[in-house]
Amino acid sequence: MPAPLLLADTPWLLYRGFFALPTSIRGADGAPVNALLGMTNALLRAVEERSPRAVVACFGLETARYRGERYPPYHAHRPPMPPELATQWERAPELCAALGWYVAQSDALEADDLLGSYATVEAASGGLALIVTGDRDMFQAVSPGVHVLLGGNAKTGPDEIDPAEVERRYGIPPALVPDFIALRGDPSDGLPGAKGIGAKSAADLLRRHGSLEAVLDGALRERAVAARALAEQRELLLTFKDVATLRHVDVERPPDRATDRAGGAAAARALGMNALAQRLERAAGAAG
Repeated sequence: MPAPLLLADTPWLLYRGFFALPTSIRGADGAPVNALLGMTNALLRAVEERSPRAVVACFGLETARYRGERYPPYHAHRPPMPPELATQWERAPELCAALGWYVAQSDALEADDLLGSYATVEAASGGLALIVTGDRDMFQAVSPGVHVLLGGNAKTGPDEIDPAEVERRYGIPPALVPDFIALRGDPSDGLPGAKGIGAKSAADLLRRHGSLEAVLDGALRERAVAARALAEQRELLLTFKDVATLRHVDVERPPDRATDRAGGAAAARALGMNALAQRLERAAGAAG
């Protein structure tokens, strides 16, 4: 099996690092670097464990413009980014680049869309893409050539999600995840789903009908509560599916590129992340 392409959901990693590590971890200018440290540590661990042929750090908007226009409540409930995280967010691409990782950014879409696009290109080329994320929306991108490395902690590490695991968890194949989200809802994204329809009912409907559109076309044959919800919310549910569906971006398959631990060490030291710099220097010396 060829070495995988590692795709990093850097916004999620930065948020996780910011809230998991204390803001008392500060850099050369006295500003917090906890999010940068958490992101880098997580990706370095994945590099050590998975030996990828390259790493792509994906960045994007917190809310894709078209999604916010299509359904204004999408992400509207989320609080603004903390200022102490915003400054680290701005520095993250430069740190990732110094580590030899490709940096992919979009000024219109979310990191999820880039992750799915790179994963599709890698799988189409016969490779394996591994998406590092805590966002279950990315289950829709899972295929034999695309796996998700989901969440995890320092002890256990992430769970590797393949098509069989998506079906075990949700009861439907990866391709139907946007349909499932539309019916079940996703509170974290501000999508309420269909009234009175939970995860089990959503999976059952999709297994029997094959898609959200087919479920809606057959609504009158369902039990009264479901039939009413589906009929009354038809256009809204189709909107939810559209919002939940990843958008494809034209990207090129990145060439192989090793992690540059020496370059990362220099960047980390410039930021005042001296312990990280020392670890990277030792690793670079051992590799050299």
